[in-house]
Amino acid sequence: MSFTRGARVPATPTLPKGETVATYNAYLDAQRAVDHLADKQFPVQLVTIVGTDLRMVERVTGRLSYPRVAVAGLASGAWFGLFVGLLLLMFSTGGASFPLIAAILIGAAFGMLFSVITYSFTGGKRDFTSASQIVAGAYSVLCAPEQAHKARALLQEIGGTVSGWPGSAPTPVPSPTAPSDPTAAYPVQPPAGPVPPTASPTTPPVHPTTPPQPGQPNPPANQPTPTNQPTPTNQPTPTNQPTEPPTQPPASSQS
Repeated sequence: MSFTRGARVPATPTLPKGETVATYNAYLDAQRAVDHLADKQFPVQLVTIVGTDLRMVERVTGRLSYPRVAVAGLASGAWFGLFVGLLLLMFSTGGASFPLIAAILIGAAFGMLFSVITYSFTGGKRDFTSASQIVAGAYSVLCAPEQAHKARALLQEIGGTVSGWPGSAPTPVPSPTAPSDPTAAYPVQPPAGPVPPTASPTTPPVHPTTPPQPGQPNPPANQPTPTNQPTPTNQPTPTNQPTEPPTQPPASSQS
């Protein structure tokens, strides 16, 4: 990792500016991404790690009781007494270790006493120990716009969720067109039926004449002959009709 001059931190809290080049769910992943950029000789002073969706997390580490409070106060007081005893031992002329031992014992006693008294004042409202920290839901790596494309290309080598990659505009999808059927746009008309012949209202239609049958009167000349009348074919011929006697010439008068 190369060491470069760090960017100046603003005196007042302000939000950083830049393009989001990558997003990670854990801070260690975001830290590893920045380390990779530094190893590739990238100007990391243009990079910022921003935590989003911040949450305060308090992790409970154990339960409190008088014995535990007393032991914790005894240990902390003993450490403080050791520090004071070493100072007395450095500036003492006798060189004896009695001041060091005395300082440790006195510090342990006062530490235990102070811890027990403090715990008794809580009234049992907080009978547990915990550790608090601020945790972000996601960590975004921001970069200056002039180097954002290069940072994205380098971060692709280590994987992760690279975001904000400039891509081509989406190709518009043509809308489906109607089929090229000329009958689809216009309604289909039904075919015209046979046109009846037009004739003059004053002129009756001419039909073929049918010879009159025996025993059937002839129709008048101005009366149209029915066209659809069936012709009798099996009509019997009358046989019992009386025969007229032959006409005899008149007798000539004899003079």
